[in-house]
Amino acid sequence: MAKDAVLNAPDLSLSPAAARRIAELSRIEGRPLMLRIGVDAGGCSGFQYQFELVEAAAPDDLRIERDGAAALVDEISLVLLKGSEIDFVDELAGAEFRVRNPNARSSCGCGVSFSI
Repeated sequence: MAKDAVLNAPDLSLSPAAARRIAELSRIEGRPLMLRIGVDAGGCSGFQYQFELVEAAAPDDLRIERDGAAALVDEISLVLLKGSEIDFVDELAGAEFRVRNPNARSSCGCGVSFSI
């Protein structure tokens, strides 16, 4: 896939809530921000999600856009995230970005670690 490509929804998508939160964080910070999503080995289930707010894409990042907001993912992580939706939830226990990953066979209680 070409760098700087915008991914289609079947590859990886942002929920409306995630797009709103990224836009809100950009407004609060007074600068354009993007959410970088990655997958690393580790965590209690084998893999763990990594989230980071960044101003610029890395050379190997692919872009996901919705309603003017953008998220980034590297090609290696995309393999484990294919078909997922990046969401933002605000609940009594806290507010956080979450990955709804159809490839995950199991995940830990915190929702950050998963296995395939």
